[in-house]
Amino acid sequence: QVQLVESGGGLVQPGGSLRLSCAASGFTFISYSMSWVRQAPGKGLEWVSDINGLGGSPYYADSVQGRFTISRDNAKNTLYLQMNSLKPEDTAVYYCHTRVGADYWGQGTQVTVSS
Repeated sequence: QVQLVESGGGLVQPGGSLRLSCAASGFTFISYSMSWVRQAPGKGLEWVSDINGLGGSPYYADSVQGRFTISRDNAKNTLYLQMNSLKPEDTAVYYCHTRVGADYWGQGTQVTVSS
């Protein structure tokens, strides 16, 4: 079965950096686009970034463009999100997502940006 497991969240000061990881299993990873989506406290889901199966054509939300970088290692079945110049408004639970017939989500990892 499809499994997505995020890691790498934590507490960071404004201006700091974090790298999130998403370990995928149960499907042919290279064949599917992957996305990062976040949910801030009291708000709905916000798409952050996505990348195609070969690691090309990354797209970013305007709110993170120039600060976040999505990447993937298909040999390790792992998706990454490098987050730099973090702001308090980046505080959220971050989920990785893919659509393999149906939508699949990880359990999420909490990112808190605060001084």
